[in-house]
Amino acid sequence: MGNFQELDVWKIAKELAIYIYEVTNKSPFSKDFGLRDQIRRATVSISSNISEGDESGTNKMSIRYFYIAKASNAEVQTQAIITNDIGYISDTEKENIISICEKISKKLYRLIQYRSQYK
Repeated sequence: MGNFQELDVWKIAKELAIYIYEVTNKSPFSKDFGLRDQIRRATVSISSNISEGDESGTNKMSIRYFYIAKASNAEVQTQAIITNDIGYISDTEKENIISICEKISKKLYRLIQYRSQYK
């Protein structure tokens, strides 16, 4: 606990946020301010909640933040599907986002299970 920058899941989530910013800078996505800002906020929320959870001081609090990160991760997956369906992102970009989100979800699940042992 307390060194979130060393967590693989945090590193992956941070890279996802950077990727989302790159994808959402392209037109027509960049002009849909509401949806663009929503997916950006949700993506940044993943890594932010992982770091906040890791620094929270107790495993019980950490787990709470990790679940919030999982929820934001699911939100990003949904938004990737929608933005693909409306033509804002390519199939490849959607699959990249979904794949990264699935990896984050699995790593968060394992981290939650691990921290649950020490509540």
